[in-house]
Amino acid sequence: MNKRINTLLFVLGATVFNVIIAVLSFFILAILYIKLIMPLLPDTNHSWILIVFLVSLVISFVVYRYVSKYFIKKIDVNKYFDPLFVRKYKR
Repeated sequence: MNKRINTLLFVLGATVFNVIIAVLSFFILAILYIKLIMPLLPDTNHSWILIVFLVSLVISFVVYRYVSKYFIKKIDVNKYFDPLFVRKYKR
């Protein structure tokens, strides 16, 4: 496999990982909210789903950031991956 295929597979794998973390964190936060906080609030509060969704996105980006930093420390990125954006003209 060459560097371009490695880069493509890494980007696809990282995207799938980020989506899985976002979905899992959404379901965990929604269950926790329904079980712990919802009984304490009045029935007119329906904006909880948006808050849970935004918090799950933040959690997924934070986890993705830490995992990608760990991955970059463990693997020589320049050896196995091509840069995603390359300048056409050198100055």
